[in-house]
Amino acid sequence: MDTNRIKILVVGNGMVGHQFVESMAEKQQAYDITVLSAEPRLAYDRVHLSEFFGGKSAEDLALTTSEHYDELGVNFVTNEKITEINRTDKFVTASSGQTYRYDKLVLATGSYPFVPPIPGNTQEHCLVYRTIEDLEAISASAKSGKVGVVIGGGLLGLEAANAIKQLGLDTHVVEFAPQLMAVQLDQAGGNLLKNKIEDLGVTVHTQKVTQVIEQGDSCRYKLKFSDGTELETDLVLFSAGIRPLDELAKKFDLAIGERGGIVINDQCQTSDENIFAIGECALWQNFIFGLVAPGYTMARVVADQLSGGSMMFNGADMSTKLKLMGVEVGSIGDAHAKTPGSKSYIFENQIKGVYKKLVIDEDKNKILGAVLVGDTSDYDSLLQISLNDMDLPDAPESLILPNSSGAEPMGAVELPDCAMICSCHNVTKGDIKQAIADGTTDLSELKQCTKASTGCGGCTALLKTTVDKELLALGVEVKDDICEHFAYSRKQLFHIVKVEQIKSFDALRDKHGKGHGCEICKPAVGNILASVWNDYILEQSHLPLQDTNDTYLGNMQKDGTYSIVPRIAGGEITPDKLIVLGEVAKKYNLYTKLTGGQRIDLFGARVDQLPPIWEELIQAGFETGHAYGKSLRTVKSCVGSTWCRYGVQDSVGQAIELENRYKGLRSPHKIKFAVSGCTRECAEAQSKDIGIIATENGWNLYVCGNGGMKPRHGDLFATDLDTQTMVRYIDRILMFYVRTADRLQRTSVWLEALDGGLEYLQQVIIEDSLGLALELESQMQRVVDSYQCEWKTTIENPESLKRFRQFVNSELTDSNIQFVTEREQIRPATPAEKQLIPIKEL
Repeated sequence: MDTNRIKILVVGNGMVGHQFVESMAEKQQAYDITVLSAEPRLAYDRVHLSEFFGGKSAEDLALTTSEHYDELGVNFVTNEKITEINRTDKFVTASSGQTYRYDKLVLATGSYPFVPPIPGNTQEHCLVYRTIEDLEAISASAKSGKVGVVIGGGLLGLEAANAIKQLGLDTHVVEFAPQLMAVQLDQAGGNLLKNKIEDLGVTVHTQKVTQVIEQGDSCRYKLKFSDGTELETDLVLFSAGIRPLDELAKKFDLAIGERGGIVINDQCQTSDENIFAIGECALWQNFIFGLVAPGYTMARVVADQLSGGSMMFNGADMSTKLKLMGVEVGSIGDAHAKTPGSKSYIFENQIKGVYKKLVIDEDKNKILGAVLVGDTSDYDSLLQISLNDMDLPDAPESLILPNSSGAEPMGAVELPDCAMICSCHNVTKGDIKQAIADGTTDLSELKQCTKASTGCGGCTALLKTTVDKELLALGVEVKDDICEHFAYSRKQLFHIVKVEQIKSFDALRDKHGKGHGCEICKPAVGNILASVWNDYILEQSHLPLQDTNDTYLGNMQKDGTYSIVPRIAGGEITPDKLIVLGEVAKKYNLYTKLTGGQRIDLFGARVDQLPPIWEELIQAGFETGHAYGKSLRTVKSCVGSTWCRYGVQDSVGQAIELENRYKGLRSPHKIKFAVSGCTRECAEAQSKDIGIIATENGWNLYVCGNGGMKPRHGDLFATDLDTQTMVRYIDRILMFYVRTADRLQRTSVWLEALDGGLEYLQQVIIEDSLGLALELESQMQRVVDSYQCEWKTTIENPESLKRFRQFVNSELTDSNIQFVTEREQIRPATPAEKQLIPIKEL
């Protein structure tokens, strides 16, 4: 080590400490940097820590490696806890006895989880949620328990609840305040979040003060509350906030705030000019920032100061957008409308579980804050208007109302160049434009050179919109890569899979992609593989690609149960099969509903009940209805000429033949058919992806209609077709759609996006303008010939059946699933009703 070079010593190697190291490396100046980490590993991603329970390893979460630090010339020591600072002679002493000299000392010690002083809080299975070692302890504890409680209903508490829910525990959240996320959300938003999380199977207890944790009767422990109630649990997870890790600074006379935290100035200096503090251990203007983005900004400030710059820390925006247990939540600025004179606009859709609140100043000119629960699609626009002090439109309420009201989401093109796109890494729209002007037009490369969207990831959508619009403005073709792991569109990946005979995600990624894949490319590739090869989707190589519905071959409902949807082709069913459905529904106490697609859905089955139910149904001649998949759902029909005096063709027979032909097809989105026996259109064929209406001379074929949020009538594609020709056309249309559509794109949107629209599609299908007709028909025939009932395959496979257990470590069922009776059938109990239902002894 060069004794003449300035020695910078960094104590702490969390996300913020690591950011400082990276920021110093960018300065390319002559310093000797030494990093001391009290943990046994180098920096890792705490923001996505919960993904550890989803299968990610410590290596997957790592932000750096020893090789990378070696390349940067950074010295580092792990498992090295500092116990002493000698400010006079400028060295620190570690618990190992080793000393380290410094010219400048950077304290990035972070924070520690606050454990409330509750008697009994130090017992073996009373844990915290902070490090990878904590997660390993939680996982080990969960293997021998059935109930888990999280004390703390803030952001981290709900993350922790999601973690133990994933481990198969009956999960409870205990919160002192009257609502969840009381700092970020107002009462209405907090109440909606509570309802949504309880619908997902987590019981929430608010306004509860835990007085003692003692030995339980049916579980390890019993929590006794101040109101006289009790809660039994096997695991207690404390997530009641954080406290700055400032003991070292306090012990050696650095200025500390009244409630903790190392006091810093705008240069992030402590009361000792040679010692800096950054991240969650630092107190700036009596405020501690508990998010990673402000810590990153502090790290850049110190790196700039040590390099002779003049950058200052001026505070940070504490707005938050996240997804908790699948529930979207956003909070901006003054969410509680505490600013004098402030006014609020509130939009609530109780049916869809959406709550939005916009807080503005008394002059109706500026945004002061916002709350979004259930839908954060407006978050980026609202945040940018707020951060850039932009004037509000004449009707501010349009910013949170659904688009059907006339509101248009603000695009990146309207933002000023100073707009902060990525607050984690301080990347503005101007930085993005400059990077593009310098020749970086690839999104993944742009992320690397600017670091935008490499922090918490919350700006990913806004970044892509900004990049796409800037490229289009420059006349540059915008790539439609499916994600950063594949530099191809879905259409291109489909052709690669087919032409190169690729049969697995790993093979495709190894040859044409990079990284580990993500929640975008994995299900998309899984869908492509199913469309091309039609393999059993629960094969081990395909299993990680499936979403929850496909994984369990059923639609998950709001209370965590599943629906049973056997295929009833064309809506035709025998009395014997009707009796079987009734017997099964009665035996398993399932809610029974006739659907708009002319079949019968049975609701309320626990995951462990799915195999025995399907075994009975398959023995009776039923097969899966694919209600869970991106595939053919139903072929609706009227009774046609068989019974109706107006019918001119056998619509039921035609519907059954079509449904049996296409029932195995996996596609970019769900597909629905209908066949009407005459022009009176009782089957509503013109509102379906494929619609068929009988004529005196054959069949009229309609394409690309749909209902839903944006209804579209199908277009008349061809008239008076004979059955054989019609089937050939449908083969070609569906396979052309499967080959060329984008991921999750309905046929209606696909047709509108086709260059040339309906006329072009008619040329391809009828006139064979691309010379693909025989190939498309052959591909479809392969799908038809390789059909299998996925549930039949599953119940014949003992290995596949192992996943259909309520808990991975127990044969017990989920006691949180509760029903009440309404109109002589069950329905999920509301949170209030669950409190009245006695828990059965297991």
